Order: sequence, then structure tokens, then C-alpha cells
Amino acid sequence: MAKKTEVYVDTSALIAFVDRSDTYHPLFQRLFSEPPVIITTVLVVAEGHAWFLRRYDRTRALQFLAMIEDMEPLQIARVDAAEQTGAVRLLRKFSDQDLTITDAVGLYLMQQRKIKKCWSTDFHLGMTGVPLVINEH
Repeated sequence: MAKKTEVYVDTSALIAFVDRSDTYHPLFQRLFSEPPVIITTVLVVAEGHAWFLRRYDRTRALQFLAMIEDMEPLQIARVDAAEQTGAVRLLRKFSDQDLTITDAVGLYLMQQRKIKKCWSTDFHLGMTGVPLVINEH
């Protein structure tokens, strides 16, 4: 059996997977049903938790965290000084865009790990040339 490709998972993909009202819900339900190795960051987890807390309530936010804890094969990458520095460089490079630090860390991580696919509905995550899965479906 061939090795599964690593993909980076952004907040928008996790939200679309959980939120049935999201336009991309069917796509991400299918993708998460047989996921490759998926990589994200603690910033994405925090952003997702905050989204469910603001949009719904504490219960839904905690359910989101429980889903993350149970999700396999999910790897949550650390965000240290090197990742922060790399992200800030990207924020400066793309200063004409409304790019968040979470997005910039994701872009930096994809560059460093040579990740070739991104699960996101946010066009910013494709700015460095990594294809977004929504553009392929």
C-alpha cells in the first residue's frame, strides 16, 4: 500500500467538516472519512474553538476540542520562535493581504514540511502555491 500524502488542515476545513450548513460540508465529510496524515497547528485548534464558542456556545466549543483529541491521524504541529519568525516574514511579504498569523504559520509550515496539499476554503492558504482541495473538486 502506498504511503498517504501529508496534508495541512486549516480552520475552515475543520469548521466545514462539522458544520452541516457549510457549503463545503459534503466535501470535507468525504475527505475526513478516509484521511491521509493531516497536520495542523495549535493556532488552528484555538481559532476553531473560538469560532464555535462565538457562533454557538461553550458546549459546541468543547465538542470541537473533543473531536480534535479523537481525530486520527491528526498531528498538531508546535509553533515555536522559528515558526513565528517565518510567519511574520510571510505577513510582511504579503502585507497587501488580510492574512492572519494563524494563516501565515500554516503557510510557513507547509513550506518547511514540503506539504503539497491544503484542506481549506480560505484562498489565502493557496498563496504560496500549495493547491487547495476545494479547487480540485
